[in-house]
Amino acid sequence: MENRIDAIYARQSVDRKDSISIESQIEFCKYELRGGNFKDYKDKGFSGRNTDRPRFQELMADIKRGLIRRVVVYKLDRISRSILDFATMMELFQQYNVEFVSSTEKFDTSTPMGRAMLNICIVFAQLERETIQKRVTDAYYSRCQRGFHMSGAAPYGFKLEPTTIQGIRTKMMIPDPDTANIARLMFEMYAEPSTSFGDIARYFAQEGILVYDKELRRGFISQMLRNPIYAQADLELYEFFKGQGAVVVNEAADFAGTNGCYLYQGRDVQERKNKDLKNQILVLAPSEGIVPANTWLRCRKKLMANITFQGGRKPKNTWLAGKMKCGHCGRALKSVGNRAGTQYLRCTKRADNMSCEGCGTLRTPEFEQFVYEAMVQKLSEFQTLTAQAETVNPKLTALNVELAQVEDEIEKLLNTLTGASAVLMSYANGKIEELDARRQGLIKEIAALNAESVSPQKIEYLSSHLGNWDNIDFDDRRQVADIILSQVHATADRVSFEWKI
Repeated sequence: MENRIDAIYARQSVDRKDSISIESQIEFCKYELRGGNFKDYKDKGFSGRNTDRPRFQELMADIKRGLIRRVVVYKLDRISRSILDFATMMELFQQYNVEFVSSTEKFDTSTPMGRAMLNICIVFAQLERETIQKRVTDAYYSRCQRGFHMSGAAPYGFKLEPTTIQGIRTKMMIPDPDTANIARLMFEMYAEPSTSFGDIARYFAQEGILVYDKELRRGFISQMLRNPIYAQADLELYEFFKGQGAVVVNEAADFAGTNGCYLYQGRDVQERKNKDLKNQILVLAPSEGIVPANTWLRCRKKLMANITFQGGRKPKNTWLAGKMKCGHCGRALKSVGNRAGTQYLRCTKRADNMSCEGCGTLRTPEFEQFVYEAMVQKLSEFQTLTAQAETVNPKLTALNVELAQVEDEIEKLLNTLTGASAVLMSYANGKIEELDARRQGLIKEIAALNAESVSPQKIEYLSSHLGNWDNIDFDDRRQVADIILSQVHATADRVSFEWKI
């Protein structure tokens, strides 16, 4: 114990004139030590909200190694602003017999009163942080209710222009001459009762009209048509939002059929999770709308009547779900049924906007049988292997784990594209391409290793299931396909396989 030293910890989140510098904090603490050997730990640019700070973690590690006798700080909130974090830290200090001293607040953790005072101070430190957060939230909603632009890129069809509202600099949206007519066209088309997202996407593809230099996607249309910034808000639109339970900031007389609207989520956490308009905040924007209110309302009411998309459901139409890709564009093939009840495969890109010629006529049952026979043939290549003990290949395990992570990330990114903004869609598409390239590389590595290490036990398992194919259930078929097959790219004329073995 005699060889333990004192530690000085100093933290500064931001470098401002009204904040005490790290150097000044250390000088205060050195005076408290009255000389002696010490080591300083300095974290600059880190908040005290959590303990994820590099030098703080180093200090904790040195305490656990028995190197520290006493920890000295300039002020309590320099080391922690969380009651839970502070309580955990004090337990650690007691476990390793480490004293704690706040040089300006004169706390001594060796006494019950000192420990009680420390707990009281940490409560007020956290209260201060929560008060600051509330002030920031209040300021946000105060600004949004006054019609200020609250950051972010302008929606499609608009561009941002600096302006001043009530003496405060902000930005307002003005129609973009290059894209406003295209945005208006989407509303006019969807306002027709018989027009679908797919009809609009196909028309844009046929006419060569690009949105953000990309082919139009149905998810983008859905997201855009819900935004009231486009509407020339009149009294009818005011009554619509009031009737839906939204909080309308402006008076009814202000809805003169000229300006668009900002729609903000409610302040309550539960309200922000709701997908309806109840308790959302509607405020007139300083910018003019570009779509007549009655056109916008026809679109909005039509959207409300649509069946909500439900993601994350288990596949049920085919045990090859997720593995089938269009042989022309590489997008997923899905199994759909016609009125006669026949299941067939359809390219999802062609369904979006007709920009792919599709996979041709592929009936799901016939295609499943074709793939089944191909799996049987593939497995027969391994039937003559001699018996050997099955061993775990660490590299193969690591590659399979990484492949699962990559495919999971691709799936999550694909889910974000439904209703995503153009900026998010651009990012997600680029990230998906990058991840898919990595996925292809992993599949090749795994296939090569699997070919070298297919065990008799695995062959026996697969052979048993393939030999009893008509009697095994849907989930077992999916499991067998997942062991043998990575992807199958198909058209009516040709099929190519990516094997895992």
